[in-house]
Amino acid sequence: MALKLKVPNMACEDCATKITNSIHVMEPDAQVDVDVQDKTVTVESAASEESIKQVIVAAGYSIEGY
Repeated sequence: MALKLKVPNMACEDCATKITNSIHVMEPDAQVDVDVQDKTVTVESAASEESIKQVIVAAGYSIEGY
């Protein structure tokens, strides 16, 4: 299942890399697609939605509605 999250405080490619790497630490097989312009992160993963959100927040980013 693909999970699409809005990350309003993501500003650049370095942010995208940090988020992607954080998710891959938790779930190495996750498919992560980050759109910096649209400020979205799409994750295809076996991990739960909650754990993915927690990893993004722990990396220092906010998630709209979370």
